[in-house]
Amino acid sequence: MKSLKQLLAAALYVASTAACAADMGTAPITFISPFPPGGGTDTLTRMISAAIGQDTKWNIVVENKPGAGGNLALDATARAKPDGHTLVMAQTDNIVLNPWLYEKLSYDTFKDFKPVGPVASSPSVFVVVPDSPYKTLADVVAAAKAKPGQVSLGIPGIGGSGDLIGHLWRKAAGMELMHVPYRGWSQAFPDLVSGRIDLYTGSVASLLPQIRGGKVRALAVVANARSPALPDVPTFVESGFKTINQTIWWGLMAPGKTPDDVIATLNQALNKAQDNPDLVKKLEEAGYSVMKGSPADLGKQHRIDHDVFGKIVQEAGIPKQ
Repeated sequence: MKSLKQLLAAALYVASTAACAADMGTAPITFISPFPPGGGTDTLTRMISAAIGQDTKWNIVVENKPGAGGNLALDATARAKPDGHTLVMAQTDNIVLNPWLYEKLSYDTFKDFKPVGPVASSPSVFVVVPDSPYKTLADVVAAAKAKPGQVSLGIPGIGGSGDLIGHLWRKAAGMELMHVPYRGWSQAFPDLVSGRIDLYTGSVASLLPQIRGGKVRALAVVANARSPALPDVPTFVESGFKTINQTIWWGLMAPGKTPDDVIATLNQALNKAQDNPDLVKKLEEAGYSVMKGSPADLGKQHRIDHDVFGKIVQEAGIPKQ
């Protein structure tokens, strides 16, 4: 039997967390974006925060905290007060991959974060210049087999999702590709146009303006289904690579000790915003697909991808930084 002291403590805890959930709008809520203003993650974070704020009347501010592959943003969130007023827009390329890419982290990717809910996904897309001789993935594979190691793929950083998907493709096709790392699209584009590299890969959300503007041509997307933003572009699965379907996702995470009822309140607000047809349309036009779900759904996806991508990192022999 519990003592009176234990019962009182439990009652006070329940009362305090209930009050916290009820008072979400009394202080600003910070959504941390792990990347600089103007990028895909920043745009997504602002779209979602604006939609939630409009529904709830909460005062939500977006704070950009780029650096160290997203580790600065994740560290700041892990250390924040667990009251629901600090969230991070986590994604595959940081909260999933960083434990496999960095020797030492200031946070535990599972213990120090509590999922609020999935937000959106955007598949990787492989692109070439418009006049490239490569019209399909099969064309690339044939050329890479004829010239082992000479067909080059530009990637946005070693060990990122683009790099790992490239490794999967090499293995599945039995070919050799030269991976050329870049800091991002702006650095890679001149080399792609000049012919120094043959292909480049990034998320649909990040490359969609260049595709629509005719600067590059999309060969295929990495997903089980075609991207709503690129309905005429086939998937890797359609192109014969049945196991290459790892879509990049974004999800809201809170500090690990955030009370469950606060998480439930935040998830409810997120889900309501995701039901807004105008937001769905804006996200799809920007290259995203809505991922609506529970905290448990995001937690499950986090764990699955942690294990899947970890195996790929190890098979590819990518050393930790």
